[in-house]
Amino acid sequence: MTPKGEGTGTLDERITGALVGAAVGDALGGPVEGYSPDQITERHGGRVHGVVGPWNGDDWPTARPIAPYHKGDGHVTDDTLMTHALVRVYATVRDHLDAYSVATHLVPDLMTTPRWIPELEAEALPLQRIFLAEKWLVARLHYGHVDPREAGSGNIVNCGAAMYMAPVGLVNAANPAGAYTEALDVAGAHQSSYGREAAGVFAAAVAAACAPGATPDSVVAACLSLAKDGTRDAVEAVCEVASRYTDFESALVPLRRAVAPYDTVGPDYRSPSLGARRPSRLHSIEELPVALGMLIVSGGDFRHAVLGSVNYGRDCDSIATMAGAVAGALGSPVPHDWAKTVAESSRLDLDAPARTLTEVTREIFGHDVERRRAHERAYAALTGTPCSG
Repeated sequence: MTPKGEGTGTLDERITGALVGAAVGDALGGPVEGYSPDQITERHGGRVHGVVGPWNGDDWPTARPIAPYHKGDGHVTDDTLMTHALVRVYATVRDHLDAYSVATHLVPDLMTTPRWIPELEAEALPLQRIFLAEKWLVARLHYGHVDPREAGSGNIVNCGAAMYMAPVGLVNAANPAGAYTEALDVAGAHQSSYGREAAGVFAAAVAAACAPGATPDSVVAACLSLAKDGTRDAVEAVCEVASRYTDFESALVPLRRAVAPYDTVGPDYRSPSLGARRPSRLHSIEELPVALGMLIVSGGDFRHAVLGSVNYGRDCDSIATMAGAVAGALGSPVPHDWAKTVAESSRLDLDAPARTLTEVTREIFGHDVERRRAHERAYAALTGTPCSG
């Protein structure tokens, strides 16, 4: 298959593509989250091909289980709110992050600074919008005073940490191993087991997509070289199946079938199995393998990868967030009309976080070069060998 999303573009373009792409994928997937492909087709009279309105139409303010959130009409969800919050932490620290950065900077940001929350159509603390698995950060780190490196233990194991790790991959652009290591540390404050592992692998995928000449296949190869246990097995199984398809319509059922042995939630997304989201070395979150699978199916084309992720249903806002971030980092253009609608509807400047992160990424790379040269000089002195730095 000839890749449509072969890695091209400058650092600035890759970061913008990834962050805007993630937000657009999130907004497109939000209104159909939790439903099956068949339910989505019945509700919308066919597949979703762009921004759609709330599942319950004008009854969204009271209709359960979604109320009071206005999902749809181009509104981003907590995936994007958390991604932008992590960018703000990078803007403050201006260096690599760790679990203590989450405790020191991310948690206060969620607790103390009102921001525009698109789904609430109001200014509110981000803490009032994020899911219970993210509220865990506040409960454990602010109120429980748990060691940040261990705070993720005990939380529900889901995609909560992985969904906002794109900035870690971008700061480590073209260095997937570095992204994986940093994301594992950052995510330790939030998740454990395969939820934490997925955060590392997703960050690695974004970093790998930034490499010049990267392709969907090279991204998946980088992920497989780093991933462990059930996460690795799930990515390999799903992407092997995905390689047989070139359109998402025919891939929807096969990809779900491929990931099912590793997914703990079960066939009914809104009625999880008894063993759902518990720690395990054998299992994986569903979202990341499927996002990478859609990347393969689409050949890296942003529109195709995101629409496949959206129409897959289940936790499709997070699947589309991940697929959109990786396809955008590869250089596949984010449709201007989608980005414009999402930015206007969500009242967010989608380019501003990208500009900030690009500036910070350049600074961090400078720090990395200085640290590497200092190490080279120290090693040269220890071994009596010439130093090139």
